[in-house]
Amino acid sequence: MHTTAAPRSVPLPQASAARPWLMLFSRSVFFVFFQLLIALSLHLAGTADAWNESARYWTFLAFLTNLVSLYLLIRLYRMEGKRFWDILRFSRETWKTDLLWFIAFSIIAMPIVGAPRAPLARAIFGDDLIATNMLFMPLPTWAFILSFLFPLTIWFAELPTYFGYCMPRLELQLKNGWVAWLIVSFFLAAQHMFLPTVLYGGYLLWRFGMFLPFALFIGLALKFRPSLLPYFVIVHALLDVTTVLVYLMI
Repeated sequence: MHTTAAPRSVPLPQASAARPWLMLFSRSVFFVFFQLLIALSLHLAGTADAWNESARYWTFLAFLTNLVSLYLLIRLYRMEGKRFWDILRFSRETWKTDLLWFIAFSIIAMPIVGAPRAPLARAIFGDDLIATNMLFMPLPTWAFILSFLFPLTIWFAELPTYFGYCMPRLELQLKNGWVAWLIVSFFLAAQHMFLPTVLYGGYLLWRFGMFLPFALFIGLALKFRPSLLPYFVIVHALLDVTTVLVYLMI
């Protein structure tokens, strides 16, 4: 069966109109919520500057939010009479063509996705290591090990939320796929400002700007060919494994 993000020919029930809009905000809200819980726990344990210390454990925010996203997606698809896991199935009929398109998109994406990180950090902070050190603070060994739960759960949570669920439904509502793509890409990039939330404007701008090209490009690829979603979620998870491995260099 050909994998698509959502049916495009049948209007969605009116009662579900607000759901994709709420899901656009959901991950950012839960990032902040779980950081608040960690900060409160640290404060009660006597940690000074508990909020900034809580940012150290940002991989836990991602893991917990991924679990919530999965729960919400399963519920939302069930309300529509569908199965969430179906959007992550590889298409047996089109897998050869899908694989070729995925390779082509990946080759184009490689120089685009990582390009803004260091130049943007230098433009904002004067040194890209300052931005990196704000994000990758030393972790206890147990926290580093548990941080691998973040990439192991991201594959079914992040891209499926924005491009598997939100984008096709907003396209139906707005009757404009390009506007839906821009909106969803914006929110995907913007969620990273809150992972973790550091109350400094330069940091927020850096986190948003470094992910915007990635969000726009992946969204464009999935708008063009929704059946590529299973391929992108796997690569996304592998890339985030390398992100956690950065802690080994600290």
